[in-house]
Amino acid sequence: MRSPTRPRVLASRRKFLAQAATSALGFTIAPRGILGGSGYVSPGNKINMAFIGVGSQGMRVMLRFLREADVQAVAVCDPNQSGAGHPQWDRHEFCNSVRKLLRVDSGWDWLSPDDPIQLTHSLQVTSGVAGREPAQKIVEAYYGAQRRSGEYRGCASYVDFRDLLDKEKDLDAVVVCTTDNLHAAISASAMKKGKHVFCQKPLTHTIYEARRIAEIARESGVATQIAVANQASEDTRLLCEWIWDGAIGPVRQVVNWSSRPFWMQAVERPKDAEPVPATLDWDLWLGPAPERPYNRAYAPFVWRGWTDFGCGALGDMGSYSFDTLFRVLKLEAPLQVEASSSDSYRETYPLASIVHYEFPSRGNMPPVQFSWYDGGLKPLRPAELEKNRPFKGEGEETDEGLLFIGDHGKILSAFNGAHPRLIPESRMNAYRPPPKTLPRSPGNEREWLNACKGSKEKPGGNFEYEGAVTEALLLGNVAIRAREKLGWDPHNLKVDSESAQNYVQPERRKGWEL
Repeated sequence: MRSPTRPRVLASRRKFLAQAATSALGFTIAPRGILGGSGYVSPGNKINMAFIGVGSQGMRVMLRFLREADVQAVAVCDPNQSGAGHPQWDRHEFCNSVRKLLRVDSGWDWLSPDDPIQLTHSLQVTSGVAGREPAQKIVEAYYGAQRRSGEYRGCASYVDFRDLLDKEKDLDAVVVCTTDNLHAAISASAMKKGKHVFCQKPLTHTIYEARRIAEIARESGVATQIAVANQASEDTRLLCEWIWDGAIGPVRQVVNWSSRPFWMQAVERPKDAEPVPATLDWDLWLGPAPERPYNRAYAPFVWRGWTDFGCGALGDMGSYSFDTLFRVLKLEAPLQVEASSSDSYRETYPLASIVHYEFPSRGNMPPVQFSWYDGGLKPLRPAELEKNRPFKGEGEETDEGLLFIGDHGKILSAFNGAHPRLIPESRMNAYRPPPKTLPRSPGNEREWLNACKGSKEKPGGNFEYEGAVTEALLLGNVAIRAREKLGWDPHNLKVDSESAQNYVQPERRKGWEL
């Protein structure tokens, strides 16, 4: 369904966007003060953006983009009209976030009923309300607050992303924050229509999708970016500069551990079907996944643990660390991967797993063994770490970390590479870092927004680069499910196991082909 018609802008607007992006090179269109005061961005210089998938994380991402002066939210889309049960990481999180956006002290309490949600046996959070209707109300309240009338009715609302892409003729870009198994279908459809795409991690649900999405991104030439902010961080650049400088010698081993999953895994499919909520289009929510009866065990948020919809702990959190690893160690496709885990289940990921990758040498860099631990499992504590210092990344709220092991030392950081430190601390204090040689980033979202407006700087987390990272990441999930050591042929997207090959490119429902 759509809200009332929105005024259209001129067809030449996209050309104007590209021209405006070059203003920093030596000329400007017009002083901001003349156009409308400090921080003002003219309508023709804004990026018309749609938000597809506005559950809990999608709403968080939407709120961040709304704060960007050159973003104009024109549409929201979700198969769910509205519903509670979306996890908030802090009590009253949704309500407080919207109040902060609108700069008000009251109202919006209905977004945070704060009913308890038991995500796992040890983690309880509170319930928030999300969906296309709440998202539309937030957008229109935000723009309404900037008008003398206090009202705005220019944000369209859609159930089906395909309708949105067909009808929103002035759309420039989309932000995709759906279940993992819909990332590829939506991103591909948007890119084929010439829309810029910002996608949540992991980039795709399957290895085949990762390869196909990279191809479509290359063919379309649109601006693409994944929601992995550490690729744009100072920490990632420091790690590159330190390790390339030989701070710990050649790196031959890396270990990475996560306290996830924060959702239910290791369960069988519910035996009972439940009535589909009146506010939810269940068929659209399923996307390319095989049909199954609705049950609250799948949504919201808990879909991450189901192999048909999510990518488990490795896909969720490994998206961050793998990006860092590929950049710092200049990794290429792995040679082989092997996994072990707690009890295996047909349709859900295990409670805990260990995955071992072997990567080949690259130039003057030696082969690398990488090990992933989740579900509370951890590698051996390094002897260099002080006894009074916790074995986790500095600044981490949870028990997670990333450890680079070189011939001449070790670097400990947060699971995504944040706050890197040589260990022990005396080694860090004695180290003289090299000069900063890598270009610094204006930020993950800003890289993409600038590219949407015509900047020649390609976003660091573009789909062509991230496609290869995602292929390697998801190969770990194939090994977890196959429960056997797998050799990998990246050129042909083949593993040396006929049964495991089905996980590389699983069947898709008719009508959901890429």
